[in-house]
Amino acid sequence: MSYKVRDIGLADQGRLKIEWAESRMPVLMHLREEFKKTRPLAGQRVAGCLHVTKETAVLVRTLVAAGAQVSWSGCNPLSTQDDISAALAADGIPIYAWKGMNVEEFYWAIDETLKLEPTLTLDDGADLIFSVHSRHKELCGRITGGTEETTTGVHRLRAMARDGALRYPVMAVNDAETKWDFDNVYGTGQSSIDGILRTTNILMAGKVLVVAGYGHCGRGCAMRGRGLGARVVVTEISPLQALKATLDGFQVMKMDEAAAIGDIFITATGMKDVIVDRHFAVMKDGAVVCNTGHYDCEINIPQLKAMASSCRELRPGNEEFRLEGGRRVYLLVNGRLVNLAGAEGHPSEVMDMSFANQSLALVRLARLAGTLEPKVYELPKEQDLELATLKLRTMGISIDKLTEDQIKYMDDYSAGT
Repeated sequence: MSYKVRDIGLADQGRLKIEWAESRMPVLMHLREEFKKTRPLAGQRVAGCLHVTKETAVLVRTLVAAGAQVSWSGCNPLSTQDDISAALAADGIPIYAWKGMNVEEFYWAIDETLKLEPTLTLDDGADLIFSVHSRHKELCGRITGGTEETTTGVHRLRAMARDGALRYPVMAVNDAETKWDFDNVYGTGQSSIDGILRTTNILMAGKVLVVAGYGHCGRGCAMRGRGLGARVVVTEISPLQALKATLDGFQVMKMDEAAAIGDIFITATGMKDVIVDRHFAVMKDGAVVCNTGHYDCEINIPQLKAMASSCRELRPGNEEFRLEGGRRVYLLVNGRLVNLAGAEGHPSEVMDMSFANQSLALVRLARLAGTLEPKVYELPKEQDLELATLKLRTMGISIDKLTEDQIKYMDDYSAGT
């Protein structure tokens, strides 16, 4: 079986981590047991482009249990965990992923996964789908649908659909409530702070943490930063999100103001040039800068390099740039996702629901093959409720139900004062 990983000898170590993740992902494991019986993806070929973590490996094993042939690549040059990719390769999965890929290698890996001639695609950031549409157009007619895991990718795909460029239907898994309101908030918040601490080992308490963007990911980072004792400042372009941040108790200001007072900066916007040269020019000596958005363009790294008189790596994933006057600015993991490139990514428990959504979305696309237009679709609300109910059950939590009389009252428009 074809593969390219850093060291196949890491497979046993990776398998142990995957076993740990399986013990923390009861919803996905429940689906796997069902899929073993029903084989809803039998005959399907799935090309995946997703961060290669222990949680992703649980998803891959679940798709195989459902009957699918699978090939895989990482969706970010620095997010692959080499022992996990080795474990998947040793188990017979065609996988092309290792930490530290350059851009050419990254797209080569995607091209290799497409040699499977997939019927379904699974993406995080839409690089796989865009590669199909730009370099492998002949595959568009054979692919019956795809899924997209993250906010950035959904934005790209909706833009493609508006432009009439999308050639097959895609399910926006990111937009399921059991994904974005849990994975994006609690997963990104905890794992991003984890990445900052692993690469710096700084004390968060008493620091000024500047969070750029108060979407779900930024909100999670702000919550967790405050929980560790940081004074959190939020920067925003949306008046609605700025108002939410204010009422949640955070200070809101422009980045031009925040740049001079921040100790730690984290971008979570999906937009380029959030932190640029004029911000670096006024930062404190010792400021730490990182990103948790999908791409590394949120921090203008070329401008930072151009301003620096020297650069050196002090710790793994922690580069010191010396600026005018001897000030030092520290950039984490080359501006890539700090939670994955600097730590292990989201905890297994929160990815349980996200990857259950991925599995069910692919099954849905396989069932509806040939009946959907090439648009971006949301997952059905019933799926959200089903997964939330199952997750609560695995946590030993039960909730109330409406009585028949309450159900009637809910729709009784004549009831009043």
